[in-house]
Amino acid sequence: MDISRRTVLKIAGGGALVITFMPRVAFAAPNKLGSVRTGVQPGNKTRLVIETSQKPSYTLSYPENKLVVSLANTPTNSSVKPNLASGTLIKSITQTQSGDKLLITADLTKPVSNIPKSQIMILDPNGDNDYRLVLDFVAGTAKAAATTTSTTTVKPTSKKYVIVIDAGHGGKDPGCIGRAGTKEKTVVLSLARKLKTKLDDAGYKTHMTRNSDIFLNLDTRASIAEKNHADLFLSLHANANPSRSMKGFSFYTLSKKASDEEAQKLVDAENASDKIDVDGFERFPSDIRNTLSALQQHWVSEVSVEYANAAAKAFRNAGIEQQPGPAVRHAPFGVLRSTIPGALVEVGHLSNAAEEKLLQTDSHQNKLVDAIVKSIKSYDFDV
Repeated sequence: MDISRRTVLKIAGGGALVITFMPRVAFAAPNKLGSVRTGVQPGNKTRLVIETSQKPSYTLSYPENKLVVSLANTPTNSSVKPNLASGTLIKSITQTQSGDKLLITADLTKPVSNIPKSQIMILDPNGDNDYRLVLDFVAGTAKAAATTTSTTTVKPTSKKYVIVIDAGHGGKDPGCIGRAGTKEKTVVLSLARKLKTKLDDAGYKTHMTRNSDIFLNLDTRASIAEKNHADLFLSLHANANPSRSMKGFSFYTLSKKASDEEAQKLVDAENASDKIDVDGFERFPSDIRNTLSALQQHWVSEVSVEYANAAAKAFRNAGIEQQPGPAVRHAPFGVLRSTIPGALVEVGHLSNAAEEKLLQTDSHQNKLVDAIVKSIKSYDFDV
């Protein structure tokens, strides 16, 4: 996928990921082009840097001997003159307008068929710099490019992705309780601690919404992800069902209406401790209201569903049983209301006697955590 949807807006979630759906905003403030420059990197790579006032949403295309970067919601800026370094593949750079998109076209000395995602970065503002879209590439055919990417499987270390882990319920709110007395809040806190340890060891920067048996309202959980500028928010829960035979995991992403009757019942249970209107847009600070837009809402939904589908696959590949029906469902969970992509995972059913016992064992908890870690490692944070 060439569209960098994640750069439209940062929004997070896990076990559950945090996601915020808000009413559509008619117009988002336009992005502004600040500078365009080139350079040479080790390995004789050409570097193209495009600086903008906001995080860019972009697509790439590769006409013959050209590289075209399309920036959404961005006008041309005739005052910006490209700063071209010698020794690169880029001969010249021009700007043209296509609807609300700014097309930055680089004329190349040799064709480029593809820039691997591992060679694309978006850097946050730093000092005198605004947001920077950084593209590193070499000349080559599709076959040659494939050979090049096979040697660059390690993600860039310049960015430590931030994961916020939410252990559901806590304190006065035990969550669901199994027939043998197992409390949801206890199981998910144990899982959250194990997950944090393994993600820390894997090089991620992690935060927990709670690391003890305390009660947090839903707004607070979401705000922790926002304050830490999370790339992903994971909210961990265990399920219950009137049918004692029901078991298995499921993932949820945010929607204004539950995708099915069962999802609605589950939403009611999770939100009982702190009722928050899903459509309560007026409760958010003005800066968040101004930032949100229809495009961002679509992006959050798309990215969150993409992660949840990949995570569900990781669970199945690990031999973890799936609840009958779709693995990924959609429901208006209050904890998912944020400005960060995410999903909520129900790790199993405490109402099922066998699964209640299983969820208390270290071996099964480690199996669940390993599957989540694998899904995060394989997840492309820069799509």
